[in-house]
Amino acid sequence: MAADIVPARVTDIQQVLADHSRYWGDRDLRSLHLLALVQEFGSTCLVARAEDGIVGYLVGFVTPDATGYVHLIATRDDARGTGLGRRLYDAFTEAARKQGAVRLKAITSVTNTGSVAFHRGLGFEARIVEDYNGPGQPMVVFTRQLPEPGQAWSPGRQA
Repeated sequence: MAADIVPARVTDIQQVLADHSRYWGDRDLRSLHLLALVQEFGSTCLVARAEDGIVGYLVGFVTPDATGYVHLIATRDDARGTGLGRRLYDAFTEAARKQGAVRLKAITSVTNTGSVAFHRGLGFEARIVEDYNGPGQPMVVFTRQLPEPGQAWSPGRQA
């Protein structure tokens, strides 16, 4: 799929929200699309643009403890299975590393088996953390150390 990955603009996220079901199906995650994250962390919030619009996006930032945190990642229904999600993560990793990130982190619900498989395929460790999102609300927490600059990374290889 031919798509350029570039920093997101607020108008891009507004477009994603207008087409929300193309990215998230029946799950209503609109409340997680915080425009302030794009305003404040623009270099680590990314969109994949193709001729026919935004085909994927990633909203992330780097925390004070040097963790590149991915808040949201989604590909449009017609772009799934093309490697676009991996490309978005690669671009985010590069942007986060420029800001000093040494590890990556993301979370998902324990029922989101697609996300678990995707992140494990990218080499993330996955563990269930009880009460992560409040009492009785476990989440799957993904973590991955980044290799030292100049070292290659591949899934299954721990840095």
